[in-house]
Amino acid sequence: MEASTSEASTSEASTSDADAEELPLGVLLFIPSRAMEAATMEGLARAGYTDMTVAQARIAAQIERGGSRITRLAAAAQVTKQTAGFLVKQLEQAGYVERVPDPTDGRAQLVKVAARGHAARAEVVPALEEVEAQWTAHIGPERMAQLRETLKMLREITDPFLENHTS
Repeated sequence: MEASTSEASTSEASTSDADAEELPLGVLLFIPSRAMEAATMEGLARAGYTDMTVAQARIAAQIERGGSRITRLAAAAQVTKQTAGFLVKQLEQAGYVERVPDPTDGRAQLVKVAARGHAARAEVVPALEEVEAQWTAHIGPERMAQLRETLKMLREITDPFLENHTS
C-alpha cells in the first residue's frame, strides 16, 4: 500500500508540474501577485487594521508620495472614476487618507495618505518581507535577484505610470 501511495503522490506531483507548465504566463504572474496581496491583507489584520478591504488596499497602494488625483488612482487600479471615488471616500472616513487641494490646480484635489494610512503601511512591510524570504528560500537568492531584475525590465514596457515608459 505504501508503494502505491508513494507512486500516487509522485504521479500527482508530476501532473501538477505539467499543469503548471501549461498555464498561461499571465496566470503564472497573477498567482504570486495574489499571494503577496493576501500577505498584505493578513499583515493588516494582524496589526488590527481589519476595516480595510482588498479593493480599498488596491487604491491605497497606488497613492503617490505627494498625493494622487482620483482619475490617476482609477486608471492605476483599473476601475472607474466613480468606483475610485467611492473607495477613497471609504478610506477617508476610516482615516487612512485625506483630500487636500492640488497646489497645481485649484479646482482639483489630491488624495494623500493620512497618519493612520502610514501606520498601516508600516505594519505590512514585515509580512511582505516574510513572503519574499519564503520565495528566496524556495528558489534561491540568485534566481530571486534574477526574478526582480526581469520584472523591473518588464515594468519598463508595461507600466503606463512609469515616467520612462517605452511601449
